[in-house]
This record gives sequence, structure tokens and C-alpha cells, in this order.
Amino acid sequence: MVFIVVLLISFLAQTFLPWWTVIVISFATCGIIGKTGKISFWQPFLAIVVLWTCMALYKSFPNNHLLAGRVAVMFGVKVWPAILTITALIGGLAAGISGVCGYHFRKATLQAKAQP
Repeated sequence: MVFIVVLLISFLAQTFLPWWTVIVISFATCGIIGKTGKISFWQPFLAIVVLWTCMALYKSFPNNHLLAGRVAVMFGVKVWPAILTITALIGGLAAGISGVCGYHFRKATLQAKAQP
């Protein structure tokens, strides 16, 4: 459930907003519906890896990976799939860490309310 929510909302938000909105979306989603710490990390992580990989390929295929290849050479990795992988992993880590933070924030605030 977290995977689908993060994927869809991030796709819609990134159409108009900057890349870092995935952090806010992951935090809020896992803060509201995250079940465990593992789910709150892996589901947003995988959702953003899939989303960013698909979007990068969608934008890179029409120009025969010209820009991706040049950026890869600039970073010293030589091949465009490597820069695609690095990009997807960085986005996934940002979303995953944010999701765990949202989950633990909810747990901490619920425990604070439960104590007198």
C-alpha cells in the first residue's frame, strides 16, 4: 500500500514540483500508514527507484541517451546505465530514510501522548 501511494503521489507531484518532494511525500505517507520500520524504508525506496528509473528512461530514449552518456563521462563512469543506477539509488535512499523518519516520528508522538 505504501509503495503505490508513494509512487502515484510522487509521480503527480514531480510533474510540477522539485525532486525533493519525494522526501516530504515519503515522510507523510509512512507517518500515516507505515506499519513497521522495514516497510517504511523499503516501500518508499523501491517506489522512487522504480519511478525515477522509468522517468529517466522515458526522457532518455528519445535522444538516444546523449545527455545521460555525457553526464556519465563527466562523472567518470563512462556508461549511461551507471549514471541511471546512481541517480535511482540516491533518490531511493532519500525516500527510504525519510519514510523511516516519518514512521518513527509517528511512534514518538503517539508514545508522548500516551504518557501523562
